[in-house]
Amino acid sequence: MVRQYYEQGTHVLLVDTGNSYQGLCELIKGKTKGKDGVYFTYTEENPISFNPFFTDDNVFDIEKRESIKTLILTLWKRDDEAPKRSEEVALSNAVSGYIERIKNNSETPCFNGFYEYVKIDYKKVLQAKEVREKDFDLANFLNVLEPYYKGGEYDYLLNSDKELDLLNKRFIVFEIDAIKDHKILFPVVTIIIMEVFINKMRRLKGIRKMILIEEAWKAIAKEGMAEYIKYLFKTVRKFFGEAIVVTQEVDDIIQSPIVKETIINNSDCKILLDQRKYANKFDDIQKMLGLTEREKSQILSINQDNDPSRKYKEVWIGLGGTHSAVYATEVSQQEYLAYTTEESEKMEVMDLTHEMGGDVEAAIKKISLRKIKGLSPTDNLNI
Repeated sequence: MVRQYYEQGTHVLLVDTGNSYQGLCELIKGKTKGKDGVYFTYTEENPISFNPFFTDDNVFDIEKRESIKTLILTLWKRDDEAPKRSEEVALSNAVSGYIERIKNNSETPCFNGFYEYVKIDYKKVLQAKEVREKDFDLANFLNVLEPYYKGGEYDYLLNSDKELDLLNKRFIVFEIDAIKDHKILFPVVTIIIMEVFINKMRRLKGIRKMILIEEAWKAIAKEGMAEYIKYLFKTVRKFFGEAIVVTQEVDDIIQSPIVKETIINNSDCKILLDQRKYANKFDDIQKMLGLTEREKSQILSINQDNDPSRKYKEVWIGLGGTHSAVYATEVSQQEYLAYTTEESEKMEVMDLTHEMGGDVEAAIKKISLRKIKGLSPTDNLNI
């Protein structure tokens, strides 16, 4: 599906954990001679960072302001802690005040500048308005956000002096497996990537865009992130885009009360693979996804009567409650090798690619031919 989107001219951005798209990305990079197929991997030496206050045209529209506010709220509040209305208002005013200040002088906007503005100038505004501590606890706000301010543990995340120029790259993968268990970095970096995508969307008019979030969606499906996810879906649709979330375990959906309100209710298209291992709890899945009895029957029939002479798998696709059916999907040996997540198979492709001077397409063709002929990796292949 992702390859087909790309081949139809869509700009594709993927947030991945587990290197699932490395093979396809390398293939695209090879076929475009390095002009496309960008693979970012989060490392301590080269972390993913950005500047939430950056705009290439110095225009801070409602959506941009809301984006900044939502990001800061996410940093401030715990996963299960929804902000009070008074806190949202105070933060909106702080963001607006800082934006007005940077418009009127030559300073470079960044999170450090915002933090200092809130600490000094906005404090005076709050005092003049006699805003009570219970309505907006400034000391708590500054204390919680201090790690993202200069000298703090994560001061690099929101103060980047470089902008990722992804406008003309149509296939981009952000691999963040290295921080998937980090309670702070994982959600923040996921948001950063989504913000980069939204900024890209605003500049690409009339061109289809797609963001696919693999298991990283779990990092943002929290109480404090509900409004952000709604905002993401709304904004993506407005700019001729699509947001796709993927999970390997349906249990994750059942156990997340935020998912139904934010993700499922905003998803017209649902795709399910073989669900037989969840047959005993499928009533919960049916209720969560809003499936009819007919749709439930279709889903539980997946892969039940496949032709043993064919190497295909079945998949259920439902479109907005108006159409649903089970389809067979079958890929060639070469496509399989490009998409496989099996570690030994991936290593075989990568090792041969290295031997062949980085030509992943040639490596895949060679391994595919070996398999068709029934040869092992050590057998000589006469082409």
